[in-house]
Amino acid sequence: MNTRAVLRYAGLAAILMYCLSPFYWMLVSAFRRPSDQFSLSPIPDPISVTNFTAVFGVDVGFGRALVNSVVVAGIATVLTLLIGLSAAYTLARLRFRFKNAVAALIIATSMFPGISLVVPLLKLVTDIDWINTYQAMIVPSMSFALPLAVWNLTAFFRQMPGELEEAAMIDGCTRLQAFRRIILPLAAPGVFTTAIITFITAWNEFIIALSMVNDKSMQTATVAISRFTGAYGFDQPFGTQMAAGVVVTVPLVVLVLVFQRRIIAGLTAGGVK
Repeated sequence: MNTRAVLRYAGLAAILMYCLSPFYWMLVSAFRRPSDQFSLSPIPDPISVTNFTAVFGVDVGFGRALVNSVVVAGIATVLTLLIGLSAAYTLARLRFRFKNAVAALIIATSMFPGISLVVPLLKLVTDIDWINTYQAMIVPSMSFALPLAVWNLTAFFRQMPGELEEAAMIDGCTRLQAFRRIILPLAAPGVFTTAIITFITAWNEFIIALSMVNDKSMQTATVAISRFTGAYGFDQPFGTQMAAGVVVTVPLVVLVLVFQRRIIAGLTAGGVK
């Protein structure tokens, strides 16, 4: 093995360690005993599940918060895909005035930081009496996820030959039927990738859920973690927060690992004609 290959693999190993080290330390801290939470040992000794037991304690309500996160992220993903598919197909296939301006405007909306929109969104949600409801978290999450979904799906639809719909319509299909029966199945990798990205974005969302909900029974997992208190109400529960972080992160890691082939196929589809 020559020097260049050694340096290449060493660089990859360094990047991998840099990316995985925070998650590794979170995992190690989660399995420490509360009395050992400030230990610098790279391996917990002894291994303890006390923090995980505390996370799912009766008074914590973290199980309910996980259910709320699943509901919010799941519904936001489904609605984002339904709207994003329609908008992306329209931008990719139909001809109308100011199409490029509309596409630019859609992607431009994603440039605004979420924190800058909290105050007007909170005012709007308060006026329509949506405080402490799922829709108060779902609709803003969709507004942040839709631009990315439309952009990804538009690029995917544009690389698909228009002759597919033309052939289907010659055989008697309407444009909607051609889209549903021909285009949508072929676009499955791109749709699946967009769904995964949207779900992760909605699952990790924090500032909107924190601002729109003050009822403990309606808070999502990310908000619940930030509101953990220690045994005496004023100490910092690092171990419990790390255990909750592992519980929230592991499903996403498993999801990506299980469907990594579909995700890669969706990201690279259309790269080569």
